Amino acid sequence: MKPRNSLRALIGSLLFTLCYAVLTGFTGILAPLIGFILPPSWRQPMLNIHNHSLLFLFRVLCGVKVDIIGRENLPGKDCPVVLAANHQSEWETYLLQVLKTPISTVLKKELLSIPFFGWGLRLVQPIAIDRSKRAGALKQILKQGKDRLQAGRSVLIFPEGTRTMPGKERDFNKGAAMLAASSKRPILPIVHNAGHAWPGRTWRRYPGTITVVIGPLIEVEGKDTNQIHEEMEHWMRDTMRKHP
Repeated sequence: MKPRNSLRALIGSLLFTLCYAVLTGFTGILAPLIGFILPPSWRQPMLNIHNHSLLFLFRVLCGVKVDIIGRENLPGKDCPVVLAANHQSEWETYLLQVLKTPISTVLKKELLSIPFFGWGLRLVQPIAIDRSKRAGALKQILKQGKDRLQAGRSVLIFPEGTRTMPGKERDFNKGAAMLAASSKRPILPIVHNAGHAWPGRTWRRYPGTITVVIGPLIEVEGKDTNQIHEEMEHWMRDTMRKHP
């Protein structure tokens, strides 16, 4: 493990923060133009140029390596899935967009109002929910999520509901299992420990290795929501404890 508080780590954090702001601003200005000009099928590939660029800059400037285990479990483009992942930072929101594409993310609607950042998000057909209205949010996830899956887009759900620090545990909501059961699409579980290198609520970034584990598909045939949820949660929690 590289020194977390070295001068190299500090300079890397500053440079990455500057590049992040410039790149996000540029993409945010360009996003509305892309939305008008390009057909829908081209929008995510174009936005993924932004995502790939940020991931590259993060690795190079901040001294971070990424170890992905289980790539063979990724289904092809013709197999949309309900992707369930733990949530520790912003980093995984960029990685998962390029790892399984096209994909729509379930997120809080306030994110769409953030200048530049939110403008780019609108291009990839997110499912923007009001978390203060839980019943309405769940109905929206099930309805819009099913529509996205039928259109060939995967749906990304963070069962913890919000960012959780490494080593901490939150209850998992059943939204992913309910959507999988109602749409008859499998769940692809993914866990990572990106919160060590890209923690929330700070501009500091730290060197090290991020481990990403892609699990086997959780099929839904012959299972009810509780069975699907328990299988997903058991695999995710067990794997998170193995890769803290």
